[in-house]
Amino acid sequence: MRRLLPSQRLNSLRWRLLAVIGAVVMTTWLLTGWFSYSKAQHEAEELMDGSLAQTARLLLAITHDNEDDLAELIPRLATVRGAADIYEPPLEFQIGHGDGSILARSPDAPEFPILGVAGYNDIIRHEEAWRVLNAVSADGRYRVQVAQAIGLRDRAALEVATQTVLPLLLITPVLVLLIYLSIMRALRPLDQLAREVASRTPDSLAPLTTRRVPTEAQPLVAAINRLFGRVGRTLDNERRFTADAAHELRTPLAALKVQTQVARLSGDSPVREHALQQIEAGVDRAGRLVEQLLRLARLDPLSCPPHSQTVDLGKLVDRVIVASHAEHAVASPQLDAACLVQGDDDLLQIAVRNLVDNALRYSPPDSAIRVTIARRDDASYDLTISDNGPGVPEAVLARLGERFFRAEPGKTEGNGLGLAIVARIAELHGASLHLANQPSGGLAVSLQGLRAAGG
Repeated sequence: MRRLLPSQRLNSLRWRLLAVIGAVVMTTWLLTGWFSYSKAQHEAEELMDGSLAQTARLLLAITHDNEDDLAELIPRLATVRGAADIYEPPLEFQIGHGDGSILARSPDAPEFPILGVAGYNDIIRHEEAWRVLNAVSADGRYRVQVAQAIGLRDRAALEVATQTVLPLLLITPVLVLLIYLSIMRALRPLDQLAREVASRTPDSLAPLTTRRVPTEAQPLVAAINRLFGRVGRTLDNERRFTADAAHELRTPLAALKVQTQVARLSGDSPVREHALQQIEAGVDRAGRLVEQLLRLARLDPLSCPPHSQTVDLGKLVDRVIVASHAEHAVASPQLDAACLVQGDDDLLQIAVRNLVDNALRYSPPDSAIRVTIARRDDASYDLTISDNGPGVPEAVLARLGERFFRAEPGKTEGNGLGLAIVARIAELHGASLHLANQPSGGLAVSLQGLRAAGG
């Protein structure tokens, strides 16, 4: 694995997992250690309190049967004090009658009255803290006081608690290492996937294999495969588009060359004039083709209208009719209210202008083109432009809208891109292009599903 910079580690999944899991482990360790330490310390103190109680009972039993021999027993009883270390903290004691008079005491026992309340007490004597147990015999004749220095008790409890927590401390680095190795192993399929993608050539768009890919990474692989599919289709479309464009441009350019040669070689003015007219017409056709090609090239990468705004569809149609000088041939829609749609004003004008031009081109002279706008129940509009032409054969009706496809090549002007541009503009606006022959004759072309403003 290559080394990452500190800024890159912040965005690294494995380092994030290691940091999060490490933080969880350390937090759990701290809580466990604190609980174990507290519990061990408490248990150690309980054990030492039990030792005090056991020693007190033993002293009471010895005193009850050997009161006269206490002077001889004192040196022996002093051995109960134990060694001066944390594993066997010494016990100090006082033995007395029920009235509080002292019969015997260890050398270092704190001078504290033994008439206190029976049970455990913490006392301070000469600036030293002691844990004291007062015990009374069953008949009340004797009293015993057993004491232990709290400092030694705390050290002993601390040692016990530390030894309890120490294994947790020692195992933590091993646990972190195991977590790190587990994360590295778990993320190895992602590294293999990255290497597979990095090794692809620009034209290698075959789907990635999903074998041995973790379930969590399956959506990512599926998305990449869908992207590869879209890129592949886009490249195929561009290749076809480039080939078709080259073919379509070759014809007018060849015609221009022929007419130029005719004009240059002809000495007859009418022939030269006709050739020049043909050159001008050819230049116009090539210019229109290039303009439409560029327009399609700009529309293809888009996923939504570049400048979405509220557009009055009725006023837009009126502007297109006026700009086309077709007021006499196109009947504007009669609307009771404004038809407001959401979209790009310029793109919608291009679509309507192409549909109007197509309708005029295929309609007989002096015939009327009808434009209708209808509101749908689902908050959208349909824009339909109908002509009185011959219609289109059903066999080719479904292919209208394909790029460079013409129903009757050579009979009419055009390059087969007008409806393709309209279809693309409709797609960007969430609408669709529909073509249908009318029962009374002519073709009806509709932009269906233009979204109403605010809908």
